[in-house]
Amino acid sequence: MSDSADRRTTDDHGHDLIDPLYVGIVTVSTSRATDARADEEPEDPGGDTIAEVFEAAGHEIRERELVRDDYGAIRTAVRGLVAQRGIDVVVTTGGTGVTADDVSPEAMSALFERELPGFGELFRALSWEEVGTRAMASRATAGIAADTPVFCLPGSTNAVRTACEELIVPEAPHLAGLATSHRAGTEDRTLDAFSEE
Repeated sequence: MSDSADRRTTDDHGHDLIDPLYVGIVTVSTSRATDARADEEPEDPGGDTIAEVFEAAGHEIRERELVRDDYGAIRTAVRGLVAQRGIDVVVTTGGTGVTADDVSPEAMSALFERELPGFGELFRALSWEEVGTRAMASRATAGIAADTPVFCLPGSTNAVRTACEELIVPEAPHLAGLATSHRAGTEDRTLDAFSEE
C-alpha cells in the first residue's frame, strides 16, 4: 500500500503534486555489480549522489538496486520498481553513452508509455555549458512508465548532480502528481499487469 494520497497536494496553479517523493534508484555498472561482495556494499557514487540530492530536498529513498550493463537486467529492475505503488519516481545512472554495452536508454525506452523528450534536450543544453561538444554523446532520456516518471542519467557524478539539482528534483513532484492523477486504487500493479512488449 502507498500513502501517496496523504502526500498529494496542488501547486499555486492547481496542478497535482506528490511531496515528499518516494524514490527508486538503479545503478547500471557491470564492474560494480561484478565486484560486489555479499559482505560489503559496493561503491556507488552515482547512486549516492542521486540519494543525496533527493534527500536534501526532503524526499525519501525507498529502493536501491545495482545491475550490470545488460538490457534484460536493467529492464527487469526498472519494471519491478515502477510496478510498486510505493515508488513515485525512478532514477537510473550509467549506461547512457555510445559504447556497445551502453543500453540503458534502449532498455527503458521500451517501457515508456509516454516519452519526455524535453528532459534530454534540457540536460544536454546544461551539459554543453560544462563539457562542450561532448554533450552530444549523452543519450540521457526520460519518460512515464506505469504512471511513474523514470529518468535515465549518465554515470558521471557531475552529470547526475546537474540533472538532479537543476531538472529532476524541481519538477519530479509535479510530474509524479500529473502521471498518477487518474488512479482510483492504491494496490501495487502486478508485473503481469505491466507486461513486457
